[in-house]
Amino acid sequence: MAKSHCGRKRMLEIDHNLSNTVKHLFLDYQWSPEEIEGRLRLEYGKTVISYQTIYRAIYRGHFDDNSLSHGARGVIRKLRHRGKTRHTKGYVENRGKISISHTIHERLEDANNRTRIEDWEADTVAGKTRKACLVTLTDRYSRFLKIQKVAVKKSKLVIEAMVKMLEPLTKHTITPDRGKEFTYHQKLSDQLNIEVYFPDPHAPWQRGTNENTKGLL
Repeated sequence: MAKSHCGRKRMLEIDHNLSNTVKHLFLDYQWSPEEIEGRLRLEYGKTVISYQTIYRAIYRGHFDDNSLSHGARGVIRKLRHRGKTRHTKGYVENRGKISISHTIHERLEDANNRTRIEDWEADTVAGKTRKACLVTLTDRYSRFLKIQKVAVKKSKLVIEAMVKMLEPLTKHTITPDRGKEFTYHQKLSDQLNIEVYFPDPHAPWQRGTNENTKGLL
């Protein structure tokens, strides 16, 4: 006879802190269940919750929020229509790829473990018109944030803004994402004598400091 699960409390019903963290990353930052699992595993050094468990919670209505349009359906809509194409395992993205100098796996442990200041994460935040954008630099250790606006999201302007912000500061490493706005990263490396490291494709949890900061802007 199959065992009944009736009355058994699920992980997210027991651990309210974990539930709030997952809900925050999913609804506010619009991370996928796979991204949330990866980020929490990176933070805690072990799998805290599987993406399958998060999917089940979403479809079960665990994160239903009446403040969203369409109520519970609005939560699921965030999962299905996030404005990003989801690819199957083994898919290779060839559009807009840039040449990278170093991967994040080559970065020194001091930077990985946040044991010193001046290891930076970089990103851009597009404005409502999708033309102008904010260039953000976040210190991994202190969470100190620097921001500069550029008129157009072009690599030349983005790199110039980064050089201007970082030039007067001490800097060890910088980790941007793989966006085309960082195509001219070698110019940044040459002018500032700084190593540039890139995360794996589709792995925002590897730059969690910057991703979390973006959610506050």
